[in-house]
Amino acid sequence: MRSILRAFAILVICMPAWGAGLAALSGTDAAGGLKEALSQGAGRAVEQLGTEGGFLKNPKVRIPLPGVLEQAEPLLRMAGRGKDLDKLVTVMNRAAEAAVPEAKTLLVGAVKSMTVEDAKGILTGGDDSVTQYFRGKTQAQLTQRFLPTVKAQTDRLAVAAQYNKLAAQAAGVGLVKGDDAQIEGYVTRKALDGLYLMIAEEEKAIRRNPLEAAGSLAKKVFGAL
Repeated sequence: MRSILRAFAILVICMPAWGAGLAALSGTDAAGGLKEALSQGAGRAVEQLGTEGGFLKNPKVRIPLPGVLEQAEPLLRMAGRGKDLDKLVTVMNRAAEAAVPEAKTLLVGAVKSMTVEDAKGILTGGDDSVTQYFRGKTQAQLTQRFLPTVKAQTDRLAVAAQYNKLAAQAAGVGLVKGDDAQIEGYVTRKALDGLYLMIAEEEKAIRRNPLEAAGSLAKKVFGAL
């Protein structure tokens, strides 16, 4: 993820040149440097989350019980179902960890397809411009890729099947949102949220203090500008 920080440091430092015109800055070279750094950063994000404990041990992205179960958790624990709930949380997070490696190819592909105009939009956009770029380019496809892996993991647990049955009935009367009516859909959505969140956090950090993150990569990529 340090590559993302460095990439933004490079571009934020060069911001006046963008304003003066892409030709003067050599926009193609700048976009190329951003592509390289973001590819590396996306790979590192996947590696961090796609390992044992990547979700489960990270409170920022740890997947909690679905809302309806979370609300009923005290009663369920009093009824002796605490172990089942704990197993479900573990399985959900392990499923996310197993699915995340599927993201690397699509994230890198989204970076490779980035145009000079895309790079300008990322630079001049809001604090979550990189996140929104990745989300727009990859969310639909990643959802399809994640679902089978997540389902294979959650199907091993009886409580997941019980949840799906009850949630489907509850969704029919509006007590559960459609996205959360199947445990695999819920986990997939939360896994993607966690992935994009990790990128967003680094994005905000570099915008707050870009100069501190600038280093050898900046000199290497933009030395000739």
